Amino acid sequence: MDDKDWDLFKQKLNAKTGIDLHLYKEPQMRRRIGNLVTRADMKSFVAYFDKVSQNKEDFASFIEYLTINVSEFFRNPDKFDILEKDVLPMLLKQSPKLNIWSAGCSIGAEPYTIAIILKELTPNVKHRILASDLDVEILAKAKKGIYTDNEIKAMRPDRKAKYFTQTPDGKFAIKPEIKSLIEFKQHNLLKDPYEKNFNLIVNRNVVIYFTEDAKNQMYTGFFNSLVPGGILFVGATEAILNYKKIGYQSYKAFFYQKPDK
Repeated sequence: MDDKDWDLFKQKLNAKTGIDLHLYKEPQMRRRIGNLVTRADMKSFVAYFDKVSQNKEDFASFIEYLTINVSEFFRNPDKFDILEKDVLPMLLKQSPKLNIWSAGCSIGAEPYTIAIILKELTPNVKHRILASDLDVEILAKAKKGIYTDNEIKAMRPDRKAKYFTQTPDGKFAIKPEIKSLIEFKQHNLLKDPYEKNFNLIVNRNVVIYFTEDAKNQMYTGFFNSLVPGGILFVGATEAILNYKKIGYQSYKAFFYQKPDK
């Protein structure tokens, strides 16, 4: 598995999926994908790609592995406590109807979490919650809204009882009243244009393998997509060290605000 093989693999992946691995940290991604190639007993990246491309389910599993879809409801509960008790009330004072983007929504846990919080804060208001992800297969799971007990383990028991119904196989289905509040869309954060005028953008646990240039490109795009006073909410290990250079001001730890001009 030499450099030429790796480069050709990246070209084929980009042509088929729009995923540009030049925007990801090469050593980590090469090692991560190399583990798949070795486990499949293949001799090269290209041979592995050609093999998984022949089977829709295998290719979907490969893309899901590549895009690191790990999520759960109320992940890092202390941060969602800040969102519920401070950030969202502040934003609601600015605008009674919020425009929210869950960017890199994975299995849908975070947009549904936000919908539940807003349902309780503003029961008679329908906000717009856009949830996007690169992976179409994981979006399909998000749209179904069926979760394991582990994926909703941080949910308060009263909310679990109120917003989910248990399925015959012991899983939990989000109720239609919450499901109907989310608009799902496929979107590549490193390639596609960003919508504008969001009050809140949530982008958590997405950038682990992004290069610094790719992160800066994305965080700048988010800044331009926020309304003045809007908030970017990032993951609990993803502090933006150069946030001032981009234009943000710190609101709380892991919450960054576009100045209200």
